[in-house]
Amino acid sequence: MRPTFLSEPPPPYGTPLEVIPGIRRLVARNPSPYTYHGTNTWLVGRGEVAIIDPGPDDADHRHAILAAVAGERVTHVIVSHHHRDHATGAVALARALEAPIAAWGGPPPETASTPLPVPDIPLRDGDSVEGPGWRLLALHTPGHASDHLCFALEQRGILFSGDHVMGWSTSVVIPPDGDMAAYMASLARLLERDEGLYLCGHGPAVDEAHGLVRALLAHRQARETQIVDAVAAGAESLDTLLARLYPGLDDRLVWAARRTLAAHLAKLEAEGRLAPGRIAR
Repeated sequence: MRPTFLSEPPPPYGTPLEVIPGIRRLVARNPSPYTYHGTNTWLVGRGEVAIIDPGPDDADHRHAILAAVAGERVTHVIVSHHHRDHATGAVALARALEAPIAAWGGPPPETASTPLPVPDIPLRDGDSVEGPGWRLLALHTPGHASDHLCFALEQRGILFSGDHVMGWSTSVVIPPDGDMAAYMASLARLLERDEGLYLCGHGPAVDEAHGLVRALLAHRQARETQIVDAVAAGAESLDTLLARLYPGLDDRLVWAARRTLAAHLAKLEAEGRLAPGRIAR
């Protein structure tokens, strides 16, 4: 039921590593149970470069990015979604590089504790940004966040998947901005595309990515079955479900697990599979 996840040793912070020709990875020093070793900042292209996810507002990481692109022109600073570990470094970096910010241009998340930087280049589903030798197609993939975008590197079979799909862990879905129905629909959408290599917002690259996406969908579907069965067996509260479905959970992850369970409950209630209010929050 649970996907097989990847691990990797801690990366060399501050050092850009070429993952495949023309794509470099820099990892921010913001490790945590939610970010693994830290946020991946991706440098796409050579000479004229796009930066995907500048990461947190951290001077050391910003200086590492600036050093990595010294002598090159940065054409775009691209943000996958508004969460602080991906977006808060965007404004200072874009200012230092005199580069435009490209990010979600639809309705902003109403409940975001950290607002998305106002984009100079607003992106909607199907829009693209490009430079010499690369073109990035924006795919709106709400669920983890309502403004989440993945970016397909066209004609390369590569997807920059942000926090929508990661090889090291499942994604948290935190209502009200996070939406489980949207998340699962966005996963299903990726199965209709051809990209087989995912470069994620945290952790290592994912080969044979469709297998992971199918496993993530199956995991969420199985979790819903567990919830329905637990309620039928007498569970009446979110805390009871948490104890039954997440035994031995790391204390640092309890809050996220509770909120993700709440996202499942909202989906099941909307679909008529659970009576509204049946489970006390």
